[in-house]
Amino acid sequence: MTFDRPFVLVALVAVPLLVWLWIVQERRRHRSAAAFAAPALVPNLIDRAPGRARVVAPILSLLALGALIVGFARPHAHVTVPRHEATVVLAIDVSRSMAAPDVRPTRLAAAKQAAFAFLDKVPKTYSVAVVGFGSRAYVAVPPTLDRSLARQALTNLSLGEGTAIGDAVVIAAKLGQRQRAPDGTVPPESVLILSDGARDGGRTTPQAAAQQARALHVPVSTVLVGTQAGVIQRKLVGGYTEQIRVPPSPQTLQYLAKATGGSFFRARSAAALTSVYKHLATRTGHTSENRELTDLFGAGGLVLMLAGGAMSALRFRRVP
Repeated sequence: MTFDRPFVLVALVAVPLLVWLWIVQERRRHRSAAAFAAPALVPNLIDRAPGRARVVAPILSLLALGALIVGFARPHAHVTVPRHEATVVLAIDVSRSMAAPDVRPTRLAAAKQAAFAFLDKVPKTYSVAVVGFGSRAYVAVPPTLDRSLARQALTNLSLGEGTAIGDAVVIAAKLGQRQRAPDGTVPPESVLILSDGARDGGRTTPQAAAQQARALHVPVSTVLVGTQAGVIQRKLVGGYTEQIRVPPSPQTLQYLAKATGGSFFRARSAAALTSVYKHLATRTGHTSENRELTDLFGAGGLVLMLAGGAMSALRFRRVP
């Protein structure tokens, strides 16, 4: 929390000072009462002692004073608020290793199914784009509010060669810059990349791609899909079949997420992959804003003050 007028907070020293004065006054009252009548006679003079309830009204008043002082200092804090417009780009690896069946039915098929669930969770006011990347990166569908187009683009993704992940990040990060909100501003954009490995081909290195995404203020979240048991088959001349191990490689995806302010996830099963996408959809639907909380503290202080005054007036027939 930050304050526009932090010097006002010096007035908070009045709160412990008033507590001390109240304690002194209470001790003086007890001494006066003891001097007026013997302790054994006190029950005959009053129906019942107020007990601990007598301190509630002063405490509420002191809390009200503290809240009002903080309010006068004009506090600011980062709060989470819903987004109304945004662009989300799904970038999905279609390299040959995505055919591995260690994530059922295959890594690519599981990625598509999870992406469909993601589309159901993302707010309807968000534009969604789909980017595929193998030996090259390409836009399967530009940002659109039409979920049927996005689903069709995901369905049409097919396996290829290579993993041009750097090119995919650059293309995806630039897609949202062409969008405009009703007030003419560019809505916030986020990129979600699903892949099982490091860069293999393409013109842009992951380091250069992360730098461009960061310059555009586009966070890139990444999902590593696959297990160490991943294997694909390749047909050889003569009718033979070769088995190739394709364990996932997290380093590139971890770097992209960290360098751009995104998040990194691992998904070793179709269920885990769907869970990750749903989590990302929920996070995408909110953003953090710096807001002034003066009204909140002011209102809270007034409520506490009224509560303390009402309790004192109704229970003890006096105002603190």
